[in-house]
Amino acid sequence: MSNAPRLLRRTAAVSLAAVGALALSACGGSGQGSGTDSGEQKKRTVKTAMGDVQVPEAPRRVVVLDTAELDSAITLGVKPVGSTHADVESGFLNYLPKDKVAGIKDVGEMMTPSLEAVAELKPDLILTSKVRHGDKYDELKAIAPTVMTEGTGFPWKENFQLHAKALGKEAEAKKTVEEYTAHAAKVTAAIGGKAKAARTKVNVVRFVEGADIRIYGRKNYIATVLADVGLGRPAVVDKAKDGFSYDVSPEKIDLAGEDAAVILHSTYGDPAKAKQTRTLNSALWKNIPAVKAGKVFGVDDQLWIQGIGYTAAGRILDELRADLTK
Repeated sequence: MSNAPRLLRRTAAVSLAAVGALALSACGGSGQGSGTDSGEQKKRTVKTAMGDVQVPEAPRRVVVLDTAELDSAITLGVKPVGSTHADVESGFLNYLPKDKVAGIKDVGEMMTPSLEAVAELKPDLILTSKVRHGDKYDELKAIAPTVMTEGTGFPWKENFQLHAKALGKEAEAKKTVEEYTAHAAKVTAAIGGKAKAARTKVNVVRFVEGADIRIYGRKNYIATVLADVGLGRPAVVDKAKDGFSYDVSPEKIDLAGEDAAVILHSTYGDPAKAKQTRTLNSALWKNIPAVKAGKVFGVDDQLWIQGIGYTAAGRILDELRADLTK
């Protein structure tokens, strides 16, 4: 047993060395994990969750390892050479324009990317987050400069700014934010102005295969989009753990309807296994005032929950406007 820690350390070292060797080969032996031609580029310093990172001024071969980073890149006019896939049939989330994701190399599942596949693409920049891949940071930075945000979801706007800085796309980011802000204001006006928006209390319910039903709180991606429109939220959302979600069984789904003028719901996984079918057919659900009033709308989980970015948010604003003005 006394040799176990030593064996683990040796195994980890061998693994890291193997990835590093592949990275050096992929990068033409530069020894800097900087990708094709990046040694000839000027560098900039970017402050990340893992400290200061030197990145090329104009990255040419970008690999992204999560859906938020893919949204950011596409939004900023950058087509990554590689990306992990989401746990959906389409691989890349279906709201992304097909021409924008065509040709992007799939480097594996989001939580378990293939480091060999990443290295083979000879990236000069990798984008991800510490919460997703912090345990792989040493291997990733051996392949190419790796920019990590601390987390994902709720701080998506701050993360987008870091992505833009790493990609050398600050001007494009500024324009994106301005357009989004104007778009949100138009939705607010369309539904009757700020006062009416504040009085319109909206709940977001997600049915998740293998988990309880989630009533989304105030500290998540979709909550920020609702807030940007100025929409109100029912009191139940303040029961959310860490602000993220308040989880209930089908027998307590009526809590989602308390004081809610509108309910939006999505499903992750099989509807029956996620308890969606059972819940939506229950008397508790059917007696919710918003349901009786026809103010319940099914929404696409890939767009509303999984996307996390300005391209997704723009689509969500359009759907919000359509639903809330019916």
